[in-house]
Amino acid sequence: MSAVVSRTDTDGSLLENFENLALELFEAQFAHNVTYRAWCESLGRTPTSVRHLNHIPSVPTSAFKEFDLSCLPLDSRTTVFHSSGTTLQKRSRHFHDAISLTVYEASLRPWFARYLLPTHRDQASELRLISLTPDVQAAPHSSLAYMIKTVEQKFFPGRAVFAGRVESGNWELDWERLIPALDVAGRLAQPVCLAGTAFSFVHLLEHLDAEQRTLSLPPGSRVMETGGYKGRSRELARGELHPLICEKLGVMRSMVVCEYGMSELSSQAYDRIAGGDNGMDADRRCFHFPPWCFARVVNPESGLEVDVNQSGVLQILDLANVYSVACIRTEDIAIRRDLGFELVGRAMQAEPRGCSLMTA
Repeated sequence: MSAVVSRTDTDGSLLENFENLALELFEAQFAHNVTYRAWCESLGRTPTSVRHLNHIPSVPTSAFKEFDLSCLPLDSRTTVFHSSGTTLQKRSRHFHDAISLTVYEASLRPWFARYLLPTHRDQASELRLISLTPDVQAAPHSSLAYMIKTVEQKFFPGRAVFAGRVESGNWELDWERLIPALDVAGRLAQPVCLAGTAFSFVHLLEHLDAEQRTLSLPPGSRVMETGGYKGRSRELARGELHPLICEKLGVMRSMVVCEYGMSELSSQAYDRIAGGDNGMDADRRCFHFPPWCFARVVNPESGLEVDVNQSGVLQILDLANVYSVACIRTEDIAIRRDLGFELVGRAMQAEPRGCSLMTA
């Protein structure tokens, strides 16, 4: 099963505990999320009839564009994350209040540390953060900007540069901040965590090509690439993008980590631990969610989980999505692997998404 909760768990306790929590959360969301309750009733599924986590009704991400899928009262929705997209596209909305943001932050910190900071968990570390995104003030509806601000406050206090900006509603790189920050890191031999969308990395690589230069980031530097850049630049497959990142920035291949997340979720998946070989081919790496998030690759027609090494639509049950909907049907095609899932691409007719399409 494509989750951290494994079918090989001999006593079944992990899966049983997860299922109990999932069913309790389904009951609460059925009671307090009016739109979700109507959807479940139309399918004939209620807390009385649903006895297994695989039977909890999922909501397609497209529904977040049309409906307010929230358990929160209108007057307590202090923050809203929008899905990425152009100003011509209708975007998803995921509403939060102070408590749900606390849950969101508690979910993202330990999994980020496990995969990006396996040897730099102490806040006294000299590792610096350079983000290719705008800060959260410039992009208040971006879950990625909020995520990076959260890890900056926890792991990189006073040691972060946000080298993105918003121009005419689009994300761009702030060269006057980015290039000096990279140069200073190299000159001071100070390793960095360089985080950004695939789109941003393409622009950085093109800039370095235009300047006919390469960088040599200090040993220990790592990259977090978050995917998503359709419609904004030429598109590079990860098998092409990552070698270019390593060549132009002087980063080891094992230090390039991919992150998978979306505005409709509160948890993120990563495909390798920085610096580890992870026992897999560098060009075919599997994503893993934290134990409170359960991913399945399902047949889009039957809703049943596909066999190992078969492809289908990615469906995610995120227990950190307490105040919206826990079970989400994405528009992403994935291959089920023994210990995770491998992303393939977008479903046909799905709108392009990726945080680099985000407007402020």
